[in-house]
Amino acid sequence: MATNYWKTMELFLLIFLCLNHSTLQCGPGRGPGRPRGSYKLIPLVFKQHVPNVSENTLGASGLPEGKISRNSPKFKDLITNHNTDIIFKDEENTGADKMMSERCKDKLDTLAISVMNHWPGVKLRVTEAWDEDGVHAKDSLHYEGRSVDITTSDRDRSKYGMLARLAVEAGFDWVYYQSRGHIHCSVKSDSSIAIKSGGCFPGTSLLTTKDGSTKTMSDLRPGDNVLTVTSSGELVYSPVISFLDRDKSQPNLYYTLHTESAKSITLTPSHLIYVSQNNNTKTVNPIEDGVAKFAMDVREGQYIYITDNGKLKLERVIHMEQSSRKGGYAPITAHGTIVVDGALASCYAVVNSHNVAHYALTPLRLYHYITEWLHWSHSHTSTLETGVHWYAKLLYDISPWVMNSNMMFNP
Repeated sequence: MATNYWKTMELFLLIFLCLNHSTLQCGPGRGPGRPRGSYKLIPLVFKQHVPNVSENTLGASGLPEGKISRNSPKFKDLITNHNTDIIFKDEENTGADKMMSERCKDKLDTLAISVMNHWPGVKLRVTEAWDEDGVHAKDSLHYEGRSVDITTSDRDRSKYGMLARLAVEAGFDWVYYQSRGHIHCSVKSDSSIAIKSGGCFPGTSLLTTKDGSTKTMSDLRPGDNVLTVTSSGELVYSPVISFLDRDKSQPNLYYTLHTESAKSITLTPSHLIYVSQNNNTKTVNPIEDGVAKFAMDVREGQYIYITDNGKLKLERVIHMEQSSRKGGYAPITAHGTIVVDGALASCYAVVNSHNVAHYALTPLRLYHYITEWLHWSHSHTSTLETGVHWYAKLLYDISPWVMNSNMMFNP
């Protein structure tokens, strides 16, 4: 039976890719040889920051983790940036302005190339990186090597608005046109597992089964019928087809969204959840009226969909927090949605479109329907595999060739 399973899946995958070749080339993604569309870069204005939230919030660079001194265990994690395309002020003559986190270095090196391309003959200049002298605010990310203050090498202040925009494009998690004399940029912590994690729920999350009882995510099995939502917004019970990821020991960074009625849902930053800007919707249909967003992009004051007496309703998010937990589970249902801890989420992650992800998982659903129709044994699911599903891995591997990068999760 295991042999039939793999042969059938390979056949479905081949048919799917052949039938949808033109879609993969010309649809939401970028086909081989097709140039990426250009767009006009708009400079930041004085005192503007991107994103438009505080630096230490989850949607930006995140919380500080503590100062790093030369005697700290974390000091060894700082990297010295020797990029010759960057000018480091280093007024302390200690090399501190060349020291930064790995993520900060990666973004800074990318920005250095953008600066030279945008202004030939001009280089990126760093006036401050890691700070060991205590001259910044108490919770400054300079103390962790997670922020830099930058200018252009010619110190032409008329360029600074565009420099800030280039920093945003380079992938800094928070960019601030802080003063007339420099741009401030910062990044998430390297230890933030959000940078490396996929989309999952913790094992303690609860699901509602068809008999009205609840089951933890860690106890869930393929074939279980759990509460989901159809494309028309109807609450129904849908079978779990498989797990896109399942690992009881891998640590993950989770976001917990708390609503005004004390409900909460916990999921990884790259997982999609349905969100509404307001609660004025007359007919609550998250598939039609809501927007599927990465959990890390949800903001306090926005609304998520929760269940109440057998119906869906919108409820405001009043608080968000992050935590690190062991274990991650990503079940996929026939409808592609799932109600977790009384709140509605997509089954998908990493790609910012629920519909694209649902369409891409068509082969898995087809296989499920055919095995049900043929009454094939599901013995291959009796022992659940640990890790990312092979088909999910394949989709992720080919995604750079068929999708625009701005559709992919980029912490």
